[in-house]
Amino acid sequence: MSPIRSICCLGAGYVGGPTCCIMAQQCPDITVTVVDKSVERIAAWNSSNLPIYEPGLQEVVEECRGKNLHFSTDIEQAIKQADLVFICVNTPTKTFGLGKGKAADLKYVELAARMIADTVEEGQGRKIVVEKSTVPVKAAESISNILRHNIKPGVTFQVLSNPEFLAEGTAIEDLLKPDRVLIGGEETEEGKEAISALGEVYRHWVPQERIITMNTWSSELSKLAANAFLAQRISSINSMSAVCEATGADVSEVAEAIGRDTRIGPKFLQASVGFGGSCFQKDILNLVYISECLNLPEVAEYWSQVVSFNNFQRFRFSQRIVECLFNTITDKKICLFGFAFKKNTGRVAKGDTRESAAIYIAKHLLDEGARLSIYDPKVTQQQMMMELTQPNISPESPDRIHNLVTCHSDPYSAAEGAHAVVVCTEWDEFVALDYARIYNTMTKPAFLFDGRKILDHENLIKIGFHVETIGKRLHRKNIERSWN
Repeated sequence: MSPIRSICCLGAGYVGGPTCCIMAQQCPDITVTVVDKSVERIAAWNSSNLPIYEPGLQEVVEECRGKNLHFSTDIEQAIKQADLVFICVNTPTKTFGLGKGKAADLKYVELAARMIADTVEEGQGRKIVVEKSTVPVKAAESISNILRHNIKPGVTFQVLSNPEFLAEGTAIEDLLKPDRVLIGGEETEEGKEAISALGEVYRHWVPQERIITMNTWSSELSKLAANAFLAQRISSINSMSAVCEATGADVSEVAEAIGRDTRIGPKFLQASVGFGGSCFQKDILNLVYISECLNLPEVAEYWSQVVSFNNFQRFRFSQRIVECLFNTITDKKICLFGFAFKKNTGRVAKGDTRESAAIYIAKHLLDEGARLSIYDPKVTQQQMMMELTQPNISPESPDRIHNLVTCHSDPYSAAEGAHAVVVCTEWDEFVALDYARIYNTMTKPAFLFDGRKILDHENLIKIGFHVETIGKRLHRKNIERSWN
């Protein structure tokens, strides 16, 4: 079987863009073309202002673009020229119909498969199609069915599963030094040849022992299982944070103690206001739906509790803000530091706010009548307002949100006159702010709620702040004593 010389990626988003940039950098003998229907997105990839923010990505693009890395809207030409086609399209949770709120919507995957079948011309030989989007088990089988029933003379297709395991903010590092690369395919001679061909691409920079091959279904399920397990760890330590706050224990000390156990390990044991992003909740709900369809209600209920507790953690933190501010925040100004779901993520046009905890904290505070001022170093005002005016967040008219929410370009103006500052995202710059300056401009008593456990709490208390954080009691509750 001849080696891969040309790769096409359908979708220039968070998965396809960075993945193919690294492939181009590490495989100078392979031509990589990333295509997308969005003229605006492709124009951004071809500019100095990339549509995605990831540390190190800009340098990789500048090194390879125009050499063996290309960004284009000519989808048909890219498919025709490619030996291998990655499907990296969006797979959102369905918002209507069967599986609403849980199942993955595969319409874009199906459209991509049909486009490939329609575009490949007679006599083009073997084409390897690789699903990289997060999909439910047996999605590759659906892609194969579409391709098989629309095949042309002189063309053969092999469909592989090659899930991504990228964490936003560290995507380039994750791609360069992956823990593992999964490649799933058919257990036929042709399937094994296709797996080997894709494996050869990765072997340009990934050690052989980290490239794991398996059947397609195992590969697809492994992606959902990995995200479910990671989210489960976050909800587990967050459940401990509630116990710590009630008892006087410190969740960071508890996390260190259990993380020293080599069977458990220290990663994903940082208590916070909850997980966000495009993957964890979506993939768990997908797993819940699959379990329900397989008549495994106990399995579905088990995993749904991970999402339920994440929602509870956000609400619990919001309620704590209200309680500390004398049980009323009506018409009080509260400043949010951070709106992205985690640091080092985002796009030039809009930061990555998908399922951000800040959205739900803002919703709870707005429901209590607060006025919000928000600062985030990457998220634009347009993106913040778009999230806060979604029907599930703000059922009332958008005008109400525009009246109650102001967005700021610097943290000091955002905090001026505020009753409380709430840290929702762990941006590094928040650690280095002049909190004495912030304190002097705030309404007193000045409260600071550290939802990410990144600040020096003792120093903040010395400045004069009333400080609250996750999983630790910084101020002892009044204890009633009886005097004889």
